[in-house]
Amino acid sequence: MTDLTMAAVAALAVGILIGVLLGRSTGQGSYLRQRRTEQQIDELRNEYTRYQAQVNEHFMESVHLLRRFNDSYRDVNQHMTKSATRLCNDAELIHELEQNSAQRLNDERKEGSEPPRDYAPKDPDSSGTLAEDYGLKEKPQAKVKT
Repeated sequence: MTDLTMAAVAALAVGILIGVLLGRSTGQGSYLRQRRTEQQIDELRNEYTRYQAQVNEHFMESVHLLRRFNDSYRDVNQHMTKSATRLCNDAELIHELEQNSAQRLNDERKEGSEPPRDYAPKDPDSSGTLAEDYGLKEKPQAKVKT
């Protein structure tokens, strides 16, 4: 009986030793995997933040360039109107150029204040592209026989 007890105690000790060793080796591995995953998440967040900053910078520069382009167009238009006024002898043509130029500039200012609405409904009774039910067709309900 003492041999059996000694064998059981020895098996218990060996089992505890193996359990501790396995626990430490897998615990270290999962900790390292967790740290590596956290580092990857941090890198992805940083990359995403950099990307957002680049997109913002791109659109800010685009707005600046479009404003310069618009101002240049206005300057060219005014130059052409003044030159036509100075060089042409036809009074009707001069009056029409001045009127069209002023009207176009006013129209540009009005149109430039709001983005185009591609998503707006074509008919007053239909829904627009951004509506939740856009493109969905109602299924006809089957008649139930009684």
